[in-house]
Amino acid sequence: MAAAASLSLSLRLRPPLPPPGRPPRYAPFLFPSPSPTLHRLGVASCRPSPSWRPDLRARAGGTIQAPTLARPGGSVETDRLPSDVRDRAMEAVDHFGGRVTIGDVASRAGLQVAQAERALQALAADTEGFLEVSEEGEVLYVFPKDYRAKLAGKSFRMRVEPALQKAKEIGAYLVRVSFGTALIASIVLVYTTIIAILSSSSDEDGRGRRRRSYGSTIIIPTDMFWYLDADYYRRRRVEKEDGMNFIESVFSFVFGDGDPNDGLEERRWKMIGQYISSNGGVVTAEELAPFLDVPPPSEESKAWKPWSTALTRIVHFDDESFILPVLLRFQGHPEVDEQGNILYRFPSLQRTASSKGGGSREYVGTKWSAMFSGIEKYLEEKPWKFSKANAAEKAMVAGLGGLNLFGVIILGNLLKQMTVTPGGLISFAAQLYPLLQIYAGSFFAIPLFRWLLLRKTNNDIRRRNKAREQRAQELLSPDSSLRRKLLSARDMAQRKVITSEDIVYTTEKDLLDQDYEVKEWERRFKELESE
Repeated sequence: MAAAASLSLSLRLRPPLPPPGRPPRYAPFLFPSPSPTLHRLGVASCRPSPSWRPDLRARAGGTIQAPTLARPGGSVETDRLPSDVRDRAMEAVDHFGGRVTIGDVASRAGLQVAQAERALQALAADTEGFLEVSEEGEVLYVFPKDYRAKLAGKSFRMRVEPALQKAKEIGAYLVRVSFGTALIASIVLVYTTIIAILSSSSDEDGRGRRRRSYGSTIIIPTDMFWYLDADYYRRRRVEKEDGMNFIESVFSFVFGDGDPNDGLEERRWKMIGQYISSNGGVVTAEELAPFLDVPPPSEESKAWKPWSTALTRIVHFDDESFILPVLLRFQGHPEVDEQGNILYRFPSLQRTASSKGGGSREYVGTKWSAMFSGIEKYLEEKPWKFSKANAAEKAMVAGLGGLNLFGVIILGNLLKQMTVTPGGLISFAAQLYPLLQIYAGSFFAIPLFRWLLLRKTNNDIRRRNKAREQRAQELLSPDSSLRRKLLSARDMAQRKVITSEDIVYTTEKDLLDQDYEVKEWERRFKELESE
């Protein structure tokens, strides 16, 4: 009797088995072992495959309470995530209003499906987020409106990250202005030393006067630190984008201003994920080509189209290998329609908690483009700029760099002609002379190398942009074969919006508080007992 009572309690705390003929769904949470005092769900760190589907009458709307998670030592799960994954997942949660599926976050943030699931589990564990389950077994994550504040209150890492980022920006800025300051200091040191050497052949009085003159000259570099005043950094942030002060323009002239396509891969995957999701999770390779690095469409590939269906499949398989990274990231798989076209389905991106981006795709080509003009048609890379400094700033920097180089050459000749051991300033400049040579030489060698490299880099960027644009143009004016393929993908699209009416289970309530189908439970229990 005790064993039977224990089994009965266990079954009452577990959902029923799936009905025959229905494949099991995956749900990223686990039931704890039965206990008289524990009735809540806990988000698991991995994704098991339970062989059941919730079959409940309860409909849960609104906000639900979070599952209780076992965290040894009270660790913050979100701190184990990479910062960019966490931030991108939180941006996606905010975009969808705090109620999301894994596919919503993966498509919006451009994350791998596994990364999105892990991020949602960690956020739910740390911010009192909760789970909802639909009739089809789809899992939704629901977060309170103040989940960011709750997370910041628990995560020391999130509290210190803004300060570290600020320190990083200030450090980068100091490096830029230090290089410009070095140019002024080099010019002052070089020409002051030249004057000292030339004056060493004069009489003692003249040499003393020049030394006193030098004494008044060496204080000039201190005037160059005006940019370190307390308000300068604040003023710099509001300067126009195409302008900068002279000190910064020196660094910009020599080393440039960084990669203009920083974050390109993140932007690429966001565009791909959002495109797939907005088209019902079924797309063709031609639709994703404008976002990837693929060669332009060639006449040779078009010549294969009139051939047999079997041969067309082989050619498409070879030509569409560029789609493999997309399949891996968003867990997609190829399917063949009735006409023999290869389409790609992404089940995780077909289920959403938001109606944003929805709508029928009755048209393809130009009409479809007009309906959704806000969607970017292809990924466009920005060309590299030699420097963001304007022409006047670059001319001034080049002029001062030339003046410094000329002075270093003259100083080298004078140091070679000296017959006595120098002392004081001249000795100091002689010891620094190798560094002065390197600085003066690299001041023009590095920009020259960059200019040659940027020419090739920008040519490659223009070539990739043109190829993507041509691929996008094909979609605007598709031929009959491509049009049929696109229409077939639209017919196979199945975008499912999960509303509150579809929810049959929620972790807002304890398991024993929800309205289970008691008769079904008892019937299944009796069947198990009879076995």
